[in-house]
Amino acid sequence: MMKQDHAFTLPQTSIRLNRMGYGAMQLAGPHVFGPPRDVDAAMAVLREAVALGVNHIDTSDFYGPYVTNQIIRRALHPYSDDLTIVTKVGALRGADGSWNAAIGRQELIDAVHSNLRNLDVEALDVVNLRVGPPIAEEDGSIGEPFSVLADLQRKGLIRHLGLSTVTTTQVAECEQIAPVVCVQNQYNVAHRKDDAFIEALAGRGIAFVPYFPLGGFSPLQSSTLDTIAASIERTPMQVALAWLLQRSPNILLIPGTSSVKHLHENLDAGNLVLTPDMVAELDMIAAK
Repeated sequence: MMKQDHAFTLPQTSIRLNRMGYGAMQLAGPHVFGPPRDVDAAMAVLREAVALGVNHIDTSDFYGPYVTNQIIRRALHPYSDDLTIVTKVGALRGADGSWNAAIGRQELIDAVHSNLRNLDVEALDVVNLRVGPPIAEEDGSIGEPFSVLADLQRKGLIRHLGLSTVTTTQVAECEQIAPVVCVQNQYNVAHRKDDAFIEALAGRGIAFVPYFPLGGFSPLQSSTLDTIAASIERTPMQVALAWLLQRSPNILLIPGTSSVKHLHENLDAGNLVLTPDMVAELDMIAAK
């Protein structure tokens, strides 16, 4: 069970999220395309996550596509009042499994309605606008697509807005249109490009949600992680997650897995406290 004091309140909301959440991407088939081999097993992971205190699930209708949202609905609907489901829009999957940008006005409207339908809700808790590489260019203006989501928010279809794969400039642009409650970028102990960004967001009370916290499609490999993990009888991935939790109080984690065993291991990282010496050693990984 996670420590329940590991929580964060999204800015300008009453939503208080346990910092150890769950990312649903791995519930889809290989390469996040098509259905999983065992839908019942996927539903069991979701139900176990909620039973263990997870109240933040990250998903998207372009996982599968549609697969993860439909599994979430089957496993958890009707949803508990304290469960927050965060989805994202801005991409479409090709028939060949490709990831394609979809940030036109009608594409975004259709995506929001698709998420509403597949999750079976009247309003989406949080919607992240997914832009940036490899789907779109880095640091271009995103005010126009974000305005489409802000309009849907005013209509009551979205409660809160976030951004994914963005820069400080893009966050500032969007904040002139509507409040941004969270930013989801790639970040982990070895991929540290957003160090200063995290500090800036923490100063404004905005959540930072690292995707690929364990390396994503190329899992983290580090002798430093291995050595520290062996010294405290934990797994290297538990150490990597614990480092993120200690990195900044506005970091919310969404490690994904299709295994109940690995789910328990991931969530147990929320109880692990690294010593200052361990943190210093891990901080050096990105510098090597």
